[in-house]
Amino acid sequence: MISSAMIFMKGDKMTGNRFEDAARVWDERYDTSEFVFGTEPNSYLARHAPLLEAGQRALLVADGEGRNSVWLARQGLLVDAFDISSTGVAKARRLARDARVSVNYQVADCTTWSWSPDAYDVIAAIFIQFADPALRVRIFAGMTAALKPGGLLILQGYTPKQLKYNTGGPGVLDNLYTEQMLRAAFASLEILELEEYEAELGEGKRHAGLSALVGMVARKSALP
Repeated sequence: MISSAMIFMKGDKMTGNRFEDAARVWDERYDTSEFVFGTEPNSYLARHAPLLEAGQRALLVADGEGRNSVWLARQGLLVDAFDISSTGVAKARRLARDARVSVNYQVADCTTWSWSPDAYDVIAAIFIQFADPALRVRIFAGMTAALKPGGLLILQGYTPKQLKYNTGGPGVLDNLYTEQMLRAAFASLEILELEEYEAELGEGKRHAGLSALVGMVARKSALP
């Protein structure tokens, strides 16, 4: 598992579409006084603040340096978050402390994370496109299982057109999302919103400029 966003750089050793030593790579990238993706929340996530309620239990998948988990905690949610990078998680803890909010952070990998069933009212997966198709199936299934009945999944990613813009993302076609792929992957959920669009991003130095994006909000059925 890698962090909440992804850019493959020259010299990174990869197996298939994944870093061979993801923790080391992201520890090195986060080992700076700057916040690589900034400290403000992802704009797509923040746009859906009206769907959130104080007291809800939330999970941030591959949360990196904590910008999104801290924002959710500031909305009054009870937040768990994890990332493979201990350096990123340490920065996230500092960000939460400075914001005077509480977040339960863990250093963990998507492949070993315990996707407790029916545990969360909200799961946010923001730019987690480190995953090749096989791993992506496992992560998507884990997130679906971990949603409570009636729970919401908020997901943001890049589409294949992003390869032309090169303003962020994995640079690997198989790791990118399309509306059709997401609709099929989350067929068991009620899709409330699913759109491909273009927008200017300004989320730190690594998500900067015109970008080809997809956003999805889906709800798990409240019925047995």
